[in-house]
Amino acid sequence: MPRIFLEITIHAEIQVVFDLSRSIDLHKISTAQTKEEAIAGKTKGLLELGESVTWRARHFGITQTLTSKLTEFNYPEYFVDEMITGAFTSFKHEHFFQKQGGKVQMTDIFDYTSPLGLLGKLGDVLFLKKYMENLLVARNKVIKEFAETDKWKKVLLKRS
Repeated sequence: MPRIFLEITIHAEIQVVFDLSRSIDLHKISTAQTKEEAIAGKTKGLLELGESVTWRARHFGITQTLTSKLTEFNYPEYFVDEMITGAFTSFKHEHFFQKQGGKVQMTDIFDYTSPLGLLGKLGDVLFLKKYMENLLVARNKVIKEFAETDKWKKVLLKRS
Protein backbone atom coordinates (compact mmCIF):
# COMPACT_ATOMS: atom_id res chain seq x y z
CA MET A 1 0.00 0.00 0.00
CA PRO A 2 1.66 3.25 -1.12
CA ARG A 3 1.84 6.09 1.39
CA ILE A 4 2.26 9.77 0.60
CA PHE A 5 3.46 11.97 3.47
CA LEU A 6 3.42 15.74 3.01
CA GLU A 7 4.05 18.66 5.36
CA ILE A 8 3.59 22.37 4.79
CA THR A 9 3.80 25.38 7.09
CA ILE A 10 1.04 27.94 6.68
CA HIS A 11 1.04 31.39 8.29
CA ALA A 12 -2.63 31.59 9.26
CA GLU A 13 -5.11 30.70 11.97
CA ILE A 14 -5.58 26.96 12.50
CA GLN A 15 -9.38 27.19 12.07
CA VAL A 16 -8.98 28.82 8.64
CA VAL A 17 -6.52 26.16 7.44
CA PHE A 18 -8.67 23.34 8.82
CA ASP A 19 -11.84 24.68 7.18
CA LEU A 20 -10.17 25.34 3.83
CA SER A 21 -8.93 21.75 3.86
CA ARG A 22 -12.48 20.39 4.14
CA SER A 23 -14.05 22.93 1.81
CA ILE A 24 -15.69 21.45 -1.27
CA ASP A 25 -15.53 24.88 -2.94
CA LEU A 26 -11.77 25.20 -2.41
CA HIS A 27 -11.26 21.61 -3.59
CA LYS A 28 -12.90 22.57 -6.90
CA ILE A 29 -10.54 25.54 -7.23
CA SER A 30 -7.46 23.47 -6.39
CA THR A 31 -8.33 20.74 -8.92
CA ALA A 32 -9.29 22.94 -11.86
CA GLN A 33 -6.78 21.07 -14.06
CA THR A 34 -8.81 17.86 -13.72
CA LYS A 35 -12.16 19.70 -13.95
CA GLU A 36 -13.40 18.15 -10.70
CA GLU A 37 -17.08 18.65 -9.98
CA ALA A 38 -19.04 17.65 -6.90
CA ILE A 39 -22.03 15.84 -8.39
CA ALA A 40 -23.72 14.07 -5.45
CA GLY A 41 -23.86 14.06 -1.68
CA LYS A 42 -22.71 17.38 -0.25
CA THR A 43 -21.76 19.54 -3.23
CA LYS A 44 -20.71 22.84 -1.61
CA GLY A 45 -19.60 24.23 1.70
CA LEU A 46 -17.70 22.36 4.42
CA LEU A 47 -17.80 18.60 4.85
CA GLU A 48 -18.86 17.53 8.33
CA LEU A 49 -18.46 14.18 10.09
CA GLY A 50 -20.42 11.44 8.31
CA GLU A 51 -21.03 13.45 5.14
CA SER A 52 -19.94 12.27 1.71
CA VAL A 53 -19.26 13.86 -1.65
CA THR A 54 -19.12 12.28 -5.10
CA TRP A 55 -16.58 13.81 -7.46
CA ARG A 56 -16.38 13.56 -11.24
CA ALA A 57 -13.01 14.37 -12.82
CA ARG A 58 -10.73 13.56 -15.74
CA HIS A 59 -7.55 11.68 -14.91
CA PHE A 60 -5.35 10.16 -17.60
CA GLY A 61 -7.93 11.20 -20.20
CA ILE A 62 -10.69 9.17 -18.56
CA THR A 63 -13.73 10.60 -16.78
CA GLN A 64 -13.98 8.97 -13.37
CA THR A 65 -16.22 9.24 -10.33
CA LEU A 66 -15.17 8.81 -6.73
CA THR A 67 -17.18 9.05 -3.52
CA SER A 68 -15.44 9.84 -0.24
CA LYS A 69 -16.79 10.23 3.26
CA LEU A 70 -15.52 12.20 6.25
CA THR A 71 -15.08 9.38 8.78
CA GLU A 72 -13.15 11.00 11.66
CA PHE A 73 -13.27 14.57 12.91
CA ASN A 74 -11.58 16.46 15.76
CA TYR A 75 -11.94 20.21 15.12
CA PRO A 76 -9.50 21.89 14.38
CA GLU A 77 -6.72 19.33 14.68
CA TYR A 78 -7.58 16.26 12.63
CA PHE A 79 -9.96 14.75 10.12
CA VAL A 80 -10.03 11.75 7.81
CA ASP A 81 -11.73 11.19 4.50
CA GLU A 82 -11.98 7.72 3.01
CA MET A 83 -13.04 6.43 -0.38
CA ILE A 84 -16.40 4.67 -0.45
CA THR A 85 -16.45 3.95 -4.21
CA GLY A 86 -14.07 4.85 -7.01
CA ALA A 87 -11.09 3.86 -9.10
CA PHE A 88 -8.90 2.82 -6.17
CA THR A 89 -9.45 -0.36 -4.22
CA SER A 90 -9.32 1.93 -1.17
CA PHE A 91 -7.84 5.14 0.15
CA LYS A 92 -7.57 6.87 3.49
CA HIS A 93 -6.50 10.51 3.67
CA GLU A 94 -5.54 11.77 7.12
CA HIS A 95 -5.23 15.53 7.70
CA PHE A 96 -3.35 16.81 10.77
CA PHE A 97 -3.12 20.45 11.91
CA GLN A 98 -0.79 21.65 14.63
CA LYS A 99 -0.70 25.25 15.82
CA GLN A 100 2.82 26.66 16.21
CA GLY A 101 2.57 30.28 17.29
CA GLY A 102 1.08 32.22 14.37
CA LYS A 103 1.64 29.30 12.02
CA VAL A 104 0.05 25.94 11.31
CA GLN A 105 1.93 22.77 10.49
CA MET A 106 -0.36 20.88 8.11
CA THR A 107 0.41 17.21 7.52
CA ASP A 108 -1.23 14.91 5.00
CA ILE A 109 -0.93 11.14 5.09
CA PHE A 110 -2.52 9.53 2.05
CA ASP A 111 -2.63 5.72 1.96
CA TYR A 112 -4.17 4.00 -1.03
CA THR A 113 -4.44 0.64 -2.72
CA SER A 114 -4.58 0.49 -6.51
CA PRO A 115 -6.80 -1.99 -8.31
CA LEU A 116 -5.51 -4.70 -10.66
CA GLY A 117 -3.13 -6.45 -8.24
CA LEU A 118 0.42 -6.71 -9.56
CA LEU A 119 -0.37 -4.48 -12.55
CA GLY A 120 -1.68 -1.79 -10.16
CA LYS A 121 1.48 -2.06 -8.04
CA LEU A 122 3.59 -1.57 -11.15
CA GLY A 123 1.51 1.50 -12.05
CA ASP A 124 2.14 2.89 -8.56
CA VAL A 125 5.89 2.63 -9.02
CA LEU A 126 5.92 3.92 -12.59
CA PHE A 127 3.56 6.90 -12.35
CA LEU A 128 0.53 6.81 -10.04
CA LYS A 129 2.20 7.58 -6.71
CA LYS A 130 3.99 10.62 -8.19
CA TYR A 131 0.79 11.75 -9.93
CA MET A 132 -1.18 11.59 -6.67
CA GLU A 133 1.62 13.33 -4.77
CA ASN A 134 1.67 16.15 -7.34
CA LEU A 135 -2.12 16.60 -7.02
CA LEU A 136 -1.85 16.84 -3.22
CA VAL A 137 1.14 19.23 -3.35
CA ALA A 138 -0.77 21.49 -5.76
CA ARG A 139 -3.83 21.38 -3.52
CA ASN A 140 -1.77 22.26 -0.44
CA LYS A 141 -0.25 25.24 -2.26
CA VAL A 142 -3.75 26.55 -2.99
CA ILE A 143 -4.76 26.06 0.66
CA LYS A 144 -1.63 27.98 1.71
CA GLU A 145 -2.27 30.77 -0.83
CA PHE A 146 -5.87 31.24 0.30
CA ALA A 147 -5.13 30.94 4.04
CA GLU A 148 -2.25 33.42 3.98
CA THR A 149 -4.27 36.09 2.13
CA ASP A 150 -7.81 37.40 2.29
CA LYS A 151 -8.81 34.92 -0.43
CA TRP A 152 -10.02 32.50 2.27
CA LYS A 153 -12.93 34.86 2.95
CA LYS A 154 -14.27 34.32 -0.58
CA VAL A 155 -14.53 30.59 0.14
CA LEU A 156 -15.40 30.36 3.82
CA LEU A 157 -17.60 33.42 4.22
CA LYS A 158 -19.62 33.05 1.03
CA ARG A 159 -23.28 32.30 1.52
CA SER A 160 -25.03 29.69 -0.58
